[in-house]
Amino acid sequence: MKPRDQFLAAEMRDSKKETWKRNPIRFRTIWISDIHLGTTGCQAGRLLEFLRATESETLYLVGDIIDGWQLRRRWFWDQTHNNVVQTVLKKAKKGTRVIFVPGNHDESVRQFIGLDFGGIHIRDELVHVTAQGKRMLVLHGDRFDGVIACAKWLAYVGDSLYTVILKFNQIFNNWRARVGLPYWSLSQYLKLKVKNAVSYISSFEHALAAEARKKGLDGVICGHIHKPEIRDIDGITYCNDGDWVESLSALVEEPSGELRLVTWQEIMLRYDRMHLQKTPGIAEDLCISPS
Repeated sequence: MKPRDQFLAAEMRDSKKETWKRNPIRFRTIWISDIHLGTTGCQAGRLLEFLRATESETLYLVGDIIDGWQLRRRWFWDQTHNNVVQTVLKKAKKGTRVIFVPGNHDESVRQFIGLDFGGIHIRDELVHVTAQGKRMLVLHGDRFDGVIACAKWLAYVGDSLYTVILKFNQIFNNWRARVGLPYWSLSQYLKLKVKNAVSYISSFEHALAAEARKKGLDGVICGHIHKPEIRDIDGITYCNDGDWVESLSALVEEPSGELRLVTWQEIMLRYDRMHLQKTPGIAEDLCISPS
């Protein structure tokens, strides 16, 4: 299947702008993290679509929203990054409970933990209770990363290498898109194939699960390692909401209390189906069934 943004007509995008405001996909809670605003790798445009197409009672920003590390090296900030910030502020103003849990890349915000700004509640970590009564620890997770805790200079080196890999990824995937091939992530491939990376991810996940167990909770929700995941670790539900650099994923809680991972593409396809059902003629023109 071609990426969603390649097969929907431009005029359909224009026609649905008002519908976004009227008919978003509703969840009880949404968790997003590792957006890395301020970097060229940030998929701010797609995140903006996701935010406009969804609505929730509570929105958690689980760290690394703004990449202070990269901004100190090289300033990059375009209008779509502004639009993401403005959209989140608008959601807070309209009644969404927005909670910002800073991460290591936006650690300067940690000096404001416990304060509220423009409807944004800044917290270090907290417990979220689902509609099913499950008590979930919410935190970014960087303090359970041995590299950050013991050798921060090495984390900076790794961040620079990751930036280089992402740049190569952009060039490589531009070529793949031109020849009709889907997106492929080199860094995700390396994480899954390199033995040390797999061991690092497993250690991180078990450390977070152990922290939730120590606190007498049912599970943990975090970000940091850019690997979306929901799994059981010795009776503890471990959830990682992924990132908005590569996986373009979020964790959502349905009104029933069910936790699940969603991607930008899934949400936009679902939204487009909702729109097509309400817009006679467009479904036929695009040869898409409204069912």
